Formats: sequence, structure tokens, C-alpha cells
Amino acid sequence: MQYLEFHQVSFSYDAMTMDLIKDLSVTLTCGWTGVVGANGTGKTTILKLATGALAPDSGHISRPSSRVYCPQRTDKPSPALSDLLTATDNSGCKIKGKLGIKDDWLERWDTLSHGERKRSQIATALWQEPDLLAIDEPTNHLDSEAKRLLSLALESFRGIGLVVSHDRDLLDSLCQQCLFVDPPNVSLYPGGFSAGSRQKEQDEQYQSERQSQAKRELKKLKQQASRRRDKASRSHQMRSKKGISAKDHDAKSRKDAARVSGKDGQAGRLLKQMAGRLRQASDEFSRFSVKKHYDTGIWLQSEKSKRNTLLELNRSEIELGEGRRLSIPPLFMRPADRIAITGVNGAGKSTFVKYIIDSLTIPRHRLTYVPQEIDLPTSQRIMADARSLADEKLGKMMTLVSRLGSRPTQLLESRQPSPGEIRKVMLAIGIVSEPHLIIMDEPTNHLDLASIECLESALSDCPCGLLLVSHDRQFLDRLTSIEWHLTELKQGGNYLLQVAG
Repeated sequence: MQYLEFHQVSFSYDAMTMDLIKDLSVTLTCGWTGVVGANGTGKTTILKLATGALAPDSGHISRPSSRVYCPQRTDKPSPALSDLLTATDNSGCKIKGKLGIKDDWLERWDTLSHGERKRSQIATALWQEPDLLAIDEPTNHLDSEAKRLLSLALESFRGIGLVVSHDRDLLDSLCQQCLFVDPPNVSLYPGGFSAGSRQKEQDEQYQSERQSQAKRELKKLKQQASRRRDKASRSHQMRSKKGISAKDHDAKSRKDAARVSGKDGQAGRLLKQMAGRLRQASDEFSRFSVKKHYDTGIWLQSEKSKRNTLLELNRSEIELGEGRRLSIPPLFMRPADRIAITGVNGAGKSTFVKYIIDSLTIPRHRLTYVPQEIDLPTSQRIMADARSLADEKLGKMMTLVSRLGSRPTQLLESRQPSPGEIRKVMLAIGIVSEPHLIIMDEPTNHLDLASIECLESALSDCPCGLLLVSHDRQFLDRLTSIEWHLTELKQGGNYLLQVAG
């Protein structure tokens, strides 16, 4: 089967009060289709429905029998990774070479960076050559060179591809069409993200103009109906014999003549006609569904520490595993410093961040730390803690989550929040505590584009210290002025931290 068909598919999770997806009908053929939308709108759900990991509440899905789903999370290795690592066939060797997969990765899985894990996940999926491949956030954790290699590998896939991503460059270069998800609606537009977004914006503008026109027409007809209703009421009173003396035969005759001529009944007939036009105008107005736009942006509450330094490290070496080391020179961080930590996948950036956290002298409640990956049990615990907050704190936190582009009510109902949503919750909880230092490891991973813009705006205004680990050069350039770069030494596998800025 060389197509994937959704026929009037609806789906909702048990705790939700409304459909997440409703009456979705779309047919997809070979080639890549992007699945885009804000965090928590159901993009991952569509991938799971497509590959059979979830069953629809109603409707039907026709899909190929050979299919693979690559999740966002990289907690565990793919079941077929061991087979790929021992494969000697041409396609296996080729994909391992393309994505730089090493034979010992399964043995040292716990010491791999999330970027290396993501590459192994994608390589394993492509090697299986399924008819349907669904990939969730393939470029998360990847450095620029790894993204380039991944893009080339995905372009070679010849089956039906679905990709959830917030990487505009990938969507524009890879996808022939995009599904825009805005619960409970899903719309298909041709082209990559940029082309589809332009067409979608034009359609929404057209819908808005038509709705405004229908609203004006409905208001006009209501005013006319009100005038005709008053006229019909007066006409009815003129025809009524109520209150006329039984002996006033002349008055009764005039009323009878008006009824026979129909002149006084004309207002009533016009009112009935107006009621029909009013119903048509109301139906026309209700046909148009215009997307509601929410306020975004955050005023980030925080304060600068009164300490002279937030961090002070002596010259030292950090073990990275497998005999590899990271050498660091003497380092310090002032209360308002904005520092970027950069380096290729596997250089030890996340290990270095943990070392920094253990070396901090500020109170822990003044630190807001959002790690690179948050596993599902931890996500569920964070959401349970959030729901148990006192009303005032919960209200502040959910306001901040809303300002980052997620709907608070829907998020509180979720049993399994998306990775993007849980990062927003963690950041919001941290913001409420007015931090002296914010540390974020790959902060743009899992976040939708609007949320990234909100995050940039929020962090650019905060007066506290900022330490960011990221491969997003544009994001770092806008927010940081000092760079701690991890450079590989010629000894092989060892790294040196160098300070710039």
C-alpha cells in the first residue's frame, strides 16, 4: 500500500473534555509531509495514529503494513539498533557511515549524548526501509554538521514520510506538503513550512474578512427586524378590536376593512420574511471559524544576586566516560553574565553543566534549571507537583505557560504532557521563584516557533545570570555575550574548554 488515508478520524484522550482531533480526512502518498503546530496540539498523536500505536475513537485509517515510529524521547535505544550495529549489508554500512554510528554505541548507551542517541534512532529506522516512516523532532540535540547529514539521509527515503519538527529549514527543504494542526482542526497545505504558512495566513485573513462581513450583515438585519417587529406590533394593535365598545359599530367596520384590504397585515408578513433572512444570515456567520489569537510574551520576574560571583571554578578535569576527559581552565561567572556553552555532540556539554550545578554557591531555590531531556516519569511528577501548588502560585505559573503558547486548561488535563509543554512548566515554576541564575540545556528543543520567540524575549529582559547550552546559533547570538566552547584535542576523545567574548 503506497498511501496513508485518514477517513473521518476523531480522537481524544480519556481525561480530555473535548476532541483533540475531529473528523480528520486526508490522504498522503510517497514523500515527506510535515506535521506542524504549537506544543500540545496533537502532532505526536497524529504520528501514533498513523503508525498504529494509537487507535482512533471513530473513523478509519488505511496504512501500509510496514511502518516505523521514531519518538521524541531518546531514553532507550531502538530495539533494532543491535541488528544495525552488526549489519554488514551495503545499506547498513552506508547509513552507519552517513550518520556516524559507531559499533560500540549500544554498549555505552548511557554515556552517549542525546544527539548521538537521536542519530542512532534515525539510522535504525531508515535502515529498516519501512513503507511508512513517522519521525518526531529528528533535529533535536543535533549540531549543525549532524543536521546536514540527517537531512541528506532523510532525502534518500522513498516511502511515505511524516515528520514533526519546529526546524523551519528542514521542513522547507524536505517536505512537499504540511499538515497544520490547530485542535480540533487539521489543514493540509502544499509546500514546506514557509509556503504553507503564507497560504494558511491568507486563508485565515479571508475567513476573518468574510466573518466580519457576515457579522455586519447580521447586525444590520437585526436592526431592521427590530424596526419591523415594532411596526408589526403597532399594526396588530390597529387591527385588534380589543377595548372597542360593543356599540361602536363604525370602529369595528374600519378594523374589518383593514383586515380585508391586507394593508395592516403587510408588516406582519414582512416580519416573517425578515425572520427567514435573519436565520440565513446567522447560519452564514456561524460557518466561519476564525482562529483565536492569545497574548504572548513574558515579563520575567527575577533579581540580580548580591554576591560578587555566581560560580567560581579552579583549573580541573572532568571525566566524560570511556577514558575521555574535559579540561577546564579557571572560570568565574558574575551575577549578570550571559554565557553560551557550545561544542559538537559528545563533547561533554551536559556533563559540564551538571558539574557547574554541583559547584554553585547560590541557594538552590534561586536556581532555575531545565535539563536537555526529561523522562516520562519525571514529567508526570512535575505535573503532579504543579497541580498541587497553592492557588496563587498555580495561577501565576499557568499564566506564564499561557504566555509561552500553551493552553493551561488543556495542559492540566493531560496525563502525558509533551516534552515541549513540560519544559514550559519547568521554566514557569522557576520564574515564579524569582531566580538568580537560569540554566537551560538545549532550551529550544521541543518548543514550537512562537514559543521560541517568546522565550527569547523573556530571557533578553531578565536581570539575572543566564547560562545556555545550545546548537541554535541565532538564539545564542541574541542572548549571550560570553562563550565557553568545548574543543576536541588531537589526543582523540579529549576536550578543552576555551573562553571567548
